Amino acid sequence: MIVTTTPTIEGRQIKDYLGIATGEVIVGANMFRDIFASITDLVGGRSGAYEQVLERARREAITEMVEKARALGGDAIVGCDLDYEVLGKAGSMLMISITGTAVKLG
Repeated sequence: MIVTTTPTIEGRQIKDYLGIATGEVIVGANMFRDIFASITDLVGGRSGAYEQVLERARREAITEMVEKARALGGDAIVGCDLDYEVLGKAGSMLMISITGTAVKLG
């Protein structure tokens, strides 16, 4: 499935707009605390372990969105927007959300 942040897909015609598809993943602070407790790869202020957790959560959110778009009969998702939000008491959770428009290509 084509997933893009652009409103169109070059060289392809959008036949029908099927609706909004979303994906959300919430990661709790305990996971981050465990990662930080065992981090040994901090170099230049970056943490490979922390970045891996964010990458996995981002992939999961995108996968969820794609599944919802398929359920709507979509061939592609256009206009995707990826957001990060801190939630919970004292910012104890991180939510990664993505939205886009499921479309049928001609």
